[in-house]
Amino acid sequence: MAHINSIGAGLFSDLSIAVPTTPPVYSSLDTAAEFAALFGSEIDSAGGTKAAGTFVRVKNVREFPAMGTPANIVNVPTYGQKSSQQVQGQSDSPSMEITLNFVPSDWADEVTNILGSMVGDGNQYVFRFSLLNSEPSGTGATKFATTAGGLGTVQNSEWYWVGKLEALLVNPQLTDANTATITLTVQSAVYGAYTI
Repeated sequence: MAHINSIGAGLFSDLSIAVPTTPPVYSSLDTAAEFAALFGSEIDSAGGTKAAGTFVRVKNVREFPAMGTPANIVNVPTYGQKSSQQVQGQSDSPSMEITLNFVPSDWADEVTNILGSMVGDGNQYVFRFSLLNSEPSGTGATKFATTAGGLGTVQNSEWYWVGKLEALLVNPQLTDANTATITLTVQSAVYGAYTI
């Protein structure tokens, strides 16, 4: 399938985290094929078994932040001029905050819960953000896999990066659904946009 080529809402966009039994050498990952191999089969966060090519999805997302590589432009005020000059600087690795509807069983900090045990553990993981205007037509564990039968059934754009799941902050609501904010830090370049 090709990149998205029409205007539309990214209603079915997805954030997934690779969970292989043995983490790869993250510094050697830099091609679409290397990243795609990590996202072959979805497993449940609660009770799922990690293996090569497995991933978990972050579900119930309410709001995604901007995705991609941040600008490395610095505004420099110059004495005697009406406007600042812009010079190229060094871009900092961003952090991302994702707001989701909080389902406590998805994020319980237990040995049997993959997502819950990742929060604040200090380990690096490979993240995949998929921009999707329509739902993939695949089924089962490969519906959101980075394969022709998964995400390849619809137009899509994918970004990958290495990062950490730093924090989970629960926002109790008295009049609406309880929400939570997860904070991710980016530890590598952001690779993409790719498609299948």
